[in-house]
Amino acid sequence: MPNPTLAAPSAAQAPAQANSPTPRAQAVRHFGRFQLLKLLGKSERSILWQAEVPDEGRVTLLAMPRARPTDAAAAERWRHAAHRAARLNHPALAPVIEAGEHEHWPFVRYDLGSASVLSGLLGSKGQPAQTVVPWALQVLQGLAFAHDAGLAHHDLQTFMVLIPEQGSAQLLGLGVAYEPIDRDVAGLHALRRASERDVLALGIVMHHALAGQAPLDQTDASAVIERLPPLGRDILRLPWTTTHKVPEALRAIVNRATDRQERHRYRNARTVERALEGWLKAEGEQGAGPLALLQDRMRSAGLLPVMPGGAQRAARMALMERGRNDELAEVVLQDVALSFELMRSVNASQLRSGQSSVNGPVLTMRRAIDMLGIDGVRRVALSLRAWPGPLNEAQAAELERLIERVRRAGRVAQALRPAGYDAEVVLLLTLLQNLGRLVVRYHFADDAAQIDRLMKPAPAARAGEAEDPGMSEEAASFAVLGIDIAAIGAALARQWGLDDSVLQMIQRIAPTAPVRGGDSDQDLLRLTACCANEAIDTTTLPVHHQASALLRVVQRYGRALRVTLPDVQQALAGASAPVSRATSAGETEHLSPA
Repeated sequence: MPNPTLAAPSAAQAPAQANSPTPRAQAVRHFGRFQLLKLLGKSERSILWQAEVPDEGRVTLLAMPRARPTDAAAAERWRHAAHRAARLNHPALAPVIEAGEHEHWPFVRYDLGSASVLSGLLGSKGQPAQTVVPWALQVLQGLAFAHDAGLAHHDLQTFMVLIPEQGSAQLLGLGVAYEPIDRDVAGLHALRRASERDVLALGIVMHHALAGQAPLDQTDASAVIERLPPLGRDILRLPWTTTHKVPEALRAIVNRATDRQERHRYRNARTVERALEGWLKAEGEQGAGPLALLQDRMRSAGLLPVMPGGAQRAARMALMERGRNDELAEVVLQDVALSFELMRSVNASQLRSGQSSVNGPVLTMRRAIDMLGIDGVRRVALSLRAWPGPLNEAQAAELERLIERVRRAGRVAQALRPAGYDAEVVLLLTLLQNLGRLVVRYHFADDAAQIDRLMKPAPAARAGEAEDPGMSEEAASFAVLGIDIAAIGAALARQWGLDDSVLQMIQRIAPTAPVRGGDSDQDLLRLTACCANEAIDTTTLPVHHQASALLRVVQRYGRALRVTLPDVQQALAGASAPVSRATSAGETEHLSPA
């Protein structure tokens, strides 16, 4: 029998013959009853042929391992795995027509129909993101289903992805490149490692599809894996010069899938699936994408839950006399959820009535209370979801810690604000710069924890080496959610009716961007809030990094805000004190209370 792993030479490959007017005819190759028509792809572990049964006249696909099982026991293990895989029923897993053997050589047969394998569709220009992500999502869904059933693919390649003219993409070859995994503790660990390798291989396949060139000049994804850490020393990142532009969020997802640090890579297919779905929603809904991630959850769980002690605050409000808006504002500002909900209510109401462009956005609790009245404030307070909403105890503790950090940042901003600026405005802008963080922590608690892990630096692997830095918050949120956390906050603020000037002020300056400005009121307010938030963020770093990080914050903002290291240190030290009244009676306000 001819070896099915060897392709017949084409006319172009055949030796040239002098005085021969016609090329030598291509040899016809057979594998049992199948006529092998075309080699579609091969790796170190598996191979895929386009074939037909002459009597049937039906084009089919044959996937097989590159080598025969070594003995009868190995052959039996292969048959068991292949039949288990054939019994799985999922739209993204190609249905198996036949799992058999010819002369002890196992194969799995699939119907080709009008579909094409991905490797045949990839040219040097690559595919646009809007083409890659849908089929990648479908393959991930099938892969996750297989992993849940206890089966790994072991050799996911570009030629193992079937792209139909219509319908879902499908994964071929499940169970073909089989590795035995026992169902004991060690076996479960092996399955988990094999599943992680499948996800890494799919990241390599996506890289190939987007870049239009084989990663590390290797068409075999398994060979690429062998060259990446921890097995090798190569680094794989999407090139910046691709024919089709790769959006930053998608770039972060694909680069995370193949990251040089194992701890940064995706651990299972469903986490990649969630990130790609988030990106697809954000890209495909004309500006409503960020909110599309939240709308269903906000309907059932609200924006944020009222903080612990909310009942006591509501009781205090019920006893307050009308006209004591300063005191009521002080009570409201103790609760971030209530503060945000009042801002949303009054600004959205102005937007609906067409008054927002006339009166300007509402950026103080005093004005919000004036507009709603004390009865309106009570109604809003009673409408909030009780603490901790749908969160479990550990998740609620993380949210409470974040809320306290945000409130401390607000107090730092008040201490650092230039003379004459309304302390309440500064406080609320500082809170709004954390709106995305807060809602992600509440509505996507598991994803927020994953983002935290990606941002943490890792100790050096060897003595004398620098520690591995963590991802930036933007890159980590792209990699987990498919969208930047800040974009979620900005989309919510825009929905509330806050205008472009406010949206600019609540946009935090990227850590790597230079700090300029300070010439206008809006610039100074934004910079004050950014400085306070960055100063508070330094307190979450490992102790040995905090002093140097705080010094960098002062170096970034010191000239624009005219603050020194002792100023910032004093503001941080005083941030644990109770929130003072927003403005004293004699303060001159440089910005309108509106």
